[in-house]
Amino acid sequence: MAIPRARADVMTRQSRCEFSSRSSRYRMYPIVIFDALRVKIRDADSRMVKNKAVYVALGVSRDGVREVLGLWIAGNEGAKFRLSVMNELKNRGVQDVLIAVVDGLKGFPDAITAAFPKATIQTCIVHLVRHSLNFCAWKDRHVVASDPRRI
Repeated sequence: MAIPRARADVMTRQSRCEFSSRSSRYRMYPIVIFDALRVKIRDADSRMVKNKAVYVALGVSRDGVREVLGLWIAGNEGAKFRLSVMNELKNRGVQDVLIAVVDGLKGFPDAITAAFPKATIQTCIVHLVRHSLNFCAWKDRHVVASDPRRI
């Protein structure tokens, strides 16, 4: 059964509004992971498919329950956008984050500490290893990349 495009657009808008206005289940998250996924999205204006970043905030509760705190698509990746993400999380009821795991983008630690001053910033180990590979020769990457896997 096919859903008409107009109905699908209405359903998408409704679910997006419900998701963005929902409050978080927990007030404090020991760990929150901030990362971006690169996905192909059809641009509404030009009708062309473009690669865009979808930012994800994944909270891990004291009980080990993982919860997607939010998904954001932004045209730019500036400091204002990152700060608005942190403020939106605070407005939804997240009062404290103990460890914020980020991918190393500039400005992210500043935005996190502005909203959650006691948060400890930790760079994701996967991003650290990937970045460290930039400093070795291409022919040695396979050997160098296999060593951290044992850790």
